[in-house]
Amino acid sequence: MNNIFELLYKDEILKRIDNLSVNSQPKWGKMNVSQMLAHCSSFQDIAMGYSLPPRGWLGLLVGRFAKPIFYNDKPLPHNMSTIPTIFITCKKDFEKEREKLKQKIITFQKNGPEACTGHPHPFFGKLTSEQWGKGIYKHLDHHLKQFGV
Repeated sequence: MNNIFELLYKDEILKRIDNLSVNSQPKWGKMNVSQMLAHCSSFQDIAMGYSLPPRGWLGLLVGRFAKPIFYNDKPLPHNMSTIPTIFITCKKDFEKEREKLKQKIITFQKNGPEACTGHPHPFFGKLTSEQWGKGIYKHLDHHLKQFGV
């Protein structure tokens, strides 16, 4: 499984982000490309410990059983539900959001596994830094595929 902490995969993701345009259209889902970039940036904030959303009741009940879908080799399902606090519905500036996300990915990779949050993921619960690294790559890959890059 690819891990965002590996330079090769960080660079691959950044190149794919650069291949997006303001006119990129989703193959599925409700967010436009600018909203998707803001969503991914908000997700980075969770992994970096900058945002600490509470665990929802569903996550408390089944999150630990579903946790492997976050970091295994199987693609994430289309139209999978998301953390409510990072579902972006307002208008966002494409260039600003693209640059913000790229900088967060660079910082996350540079800071390394030891800088991952110890705060539990709002659905899956406690994750190791390796699980975060794989899950971040998988999440970004999912949304970049959503927009054809």
